[in-house]
Amino acid sequence: MVHAYILIQTEVGKAAQVASTISEISGVTRAEDVTGPYDVIVRAEADTVDELGRLVVARVQSVDGITRTLTCPVVNI
Repeated sequence: MVHAYILIQTEVGKAAQVASTISEISGVTRAEDVTGPYDVIVRAEADTVDELGRLVVARVQSVDGITRTLTCPVVNI
């Protein structure tokens, strides 16, 4: 199982709506509004890195109100 944090910047005033919409996507385990340089932080999981990539590109990035994403895969050192 591959886990990742997805850091999201949104249009002004869209963070709550984006977090709510993303929380309904299969593979997303948590989506929260935050303050700072990013507006929403998402915790996601998938069986493979390729599936994680498809989740981000096809599902998350298509949510209305998102301007930029940064995906940070979790590593176990």
